[in-house]
Amino acid sequence: MSTQLPGVVVLGSINVDLVVSLERRPQPGETLLARSMTVFPGGKGANQAVAAAKLGAPTTMVGAVGQDAYADVALSGLKAAGVDTNAVQRMDAPTGVAIVEVDDAGENSIVVIPGANALVTPELIATHADIIADAGVLVLQGEIPASTVTAAVTTARGRVLINLAPVIDLHPETLLRADPLVVNEHEGALVLAQLNGGPAPASFEETAQALLKCGFPSVVITIGGAGALLATASGVVQIPAPSVPVVDTTGAGDAFVGALAARLAAGDSLPDAVGLAVRVGAFSVGGEGAQPSYPSLEDELPKTD
Repeated sequence: MSTQLPGVVVLGSINVDLVVSLERRPQPGETLLARSMTVFPGGKGANQAVAAAKLGAPTTMVGAVGQDAYADVALSGLKAAGVDTNAVQRMDAPTGVAIVEVDDAGENSIVVIPGANALVTPELIATHADIIADAGVLVLQGEIPASTVTAAVTTARGRVLINLAPVIDLHPETLLRADPLVVNEHEGALVLAQLNGGPAPASFEETAQALLKCGFPSVVITIGGAGALLATASGVVQIPAPSVPVVDTTGAGDAFVGALAARLAAGDSLPDAVGLAVRVGAFSVGGEGAQPSYPSLEDELPKTD
């Protein structure tokens, strides 16, 4: 992988992850005893920025944290990875927190308390308009207000990658600037329903094709351990992921998005970038937590069979 990469700008959430390890996740109304709780830096935006930076991309984070003790924890992973955090503002609000339950199968359930992320407003975008406009690849997610996503897309002059997770209500003109739109199998159906209504397609391939017909230049649907589907005008192809032991899936999708952004900023083709991203996502599930599990340029990535 080349280390000479132009810039990635990530506008999004910055959280602290409270990761609870337990045998299985509780049923409604059930109380279980957990084995442990570990505190990690997290947030979809911060995770994606860390993943891109650890692969060598010059990366800038735009977002917000609070004035509380969690703020330094939330920023620690960004700073360790070499992400430029000068556009991260400290707000008079709690730092965002995610409560993550991880079971013995490595699957997770996540509850997010936005905190300062809810104060990432269009006014903040105006403050950092030059950074956003000059981004080689601008990365956005759904953990900040929809009006802010719209303002950023309007400001951007480079490539826009929207990872609509969670799915928020965006104007079609904003959403269709995504090239690619990156969603998982559930989010893809929700985006499609948001754009044209109607029943969900019977397969992931049909979902990808239907999203293309809505006007997206390209769509990537992540499908867990099976890899990803890439849909372009040339058709829909599945890019398989390596088979690896799973410790914790937290942040694997963010590792994928960060790697994808890094390689697109480097000039890779979309198929090549997706191919690398599925390997980075597979690497990440082998460690606990999100950001600490992401590979650097020195790490050997798993290969597909």
